[in-house]
Amino acid sequence: MYIILVYDVGQKRTGKMLKLCRRYLNWIQNSVFEGEITEARLEALKNQANDIIKESDSLIIFKSRDPKWLDKEIIGKERARIDNFL
Repeated sequence: MYIILVYDVGQKRTGKMLKLCRRYLNWIQNSVFEGEITEARLEALKNQANDIIKESDSLIIFKSRDPKWLDKEIIGKERARIDNFL
């Protein structure tokens, strides 16, 4: 599945959440990630995120079966291109 993940956590937890999300997804902007992920890896990500977030924090996940069903328009500078091929 393809997801877009957005988080809003306290300043002390931002670094931990950033590291966690970068292990699973592509970082596209401050607190915003996207990418393909399996259901099992998504569950692992959510479980680990639950260990980081506190009551006042939030984690939002938008799911799609395929990225072709999303239109993406970038205005301004793209932080990190995710279409690089090795």
